[in-house]
Amino acid sequence: MSDNNNQNKTPKKLNIQLDEDVAQGKYSNLAIINHSATEFVLDFVNVMPGTPKSSVQSRIIMSPMHTKRLLRALKDNIDKYERANGSIDEKDPHHNIPLNFGPTGQA
Repeated sequence: MSDNNNQNKTPKKLNIQLDEDVAQGKYSNLAIINHSATEFVLDFVNVMPGTPKSSVQSRIIMSPMHTKRLLRALKDNIDKYERANGSIDEKDPHHNIPLNFGPTGQA
């Protein structure tokens, strides 16, 4: 085997920088998802009770392939979380957010 073949089998490390302002994160209790044939648009919103207007905290635009990978990664992490902490209750009487607003299906 040549050195070139050995280099291809060595996993490459990815250097990811996390800036301080991004590391603080944004809280979101609503995600609005739209899509076109070529991309998915995920808008993360913080809806506060008694506030008539809410704004998008962050918008992420992803390819369909990466969106599907995100879906799998989220499912895997939720499964691990529930094994360690018990089932996540999806019924929250404090959050009655209507889901029939904004554009649907197309970005």
